[in-house]
Amino acid sequence: MLSLKNVQVLYDRAIEAVRDVSLDVPAGAMVALLGSNGAGKSTILKAISGVLYQEDGEIVSGAINLEGDVISGQSPRAIVRRGLLQVPEGRALFGTLTVEENLLMGGFTRSRAESHEGLDRVYALFPRVKERRSQIAGYLSGGEQQMVAIGRALMGRPRMLMLDEPSLGLAPQIVDGIFDAIIALNRDDGLTVLLVEQNAQLALQVASYGYIIENGRIVLDGAAEKLRANDDVQEFYLGFSGGERKSMRDVKHYKRRKRWLS
Repeated sequence: MLSLKNVQVLYDRAIEAVRDVSLDVPAGAMVALLGSNGAGKSTILKAISGVLYQEDGEIVSGAINLEGDVISGQSPRAIVRRGLLQVPEGRALFGTLTVEENLLMGGFTRSRAESHEGLDRVYALFPRVKERRSQIAGYLSGGEQQMVAIGRALMGRPRMLMLDEPSLGLAPQIVDGIFDAIIALNRDDGLTVLLVEQNAQLALQVASYGYIIENGRIVLDGAAEKLRANDDVQEFYLGFSGGERKSMRDVKHYKRRKRWLS
């Protein structure tokens, strides 16, 4: 459904953030994009969504295709109309508007009847959002705001949804509920999902395929089960080495395997 071929992104025409990135997201699949802070994950999503210009970024080579058509260079509005929507890191809600007003903003490309149907769908998926629909969004908890952010994207009736760090800063119980909803959307509705996460263990549990990015380059990819069993991934991303759990701080000599970059 979505395909990136040798995409290179520069900021300020000088700083290379993404280099020769190629990845594929088949229709109906859930694919994970993993990596540490600053690896280039969010830049890739912004390139796909057409919003790099907001940070003086641009795609200088390569192409992004959606269902066989090149979308590189198209406006964000045109990309949304094609059914590709993003839930940004940090939620980016309109803090002074009510929950329902935020949701309706997500359906700006849809008719009034479609917007009402969208509200019903979001409220069925997230009952807590329905309970808070008249409250000011800025006063919601982090988990509630994430539900609203996902719901706002769903109001656009996407065929593909990109999620940027949906678990960031949330309590484990809240994360479980949000990911249950994401899994249901993918499994029951056939919604294609590109999931960007630092929580590699969680992402590889729900995705069928994964890509690992370091310093703007894809260094490893494969089926989620294969990545979970990979020694390097276990050590550097899942926190395991030699059968013992460890954190990144415990890895004194954090060196990526040269074969990853070969």
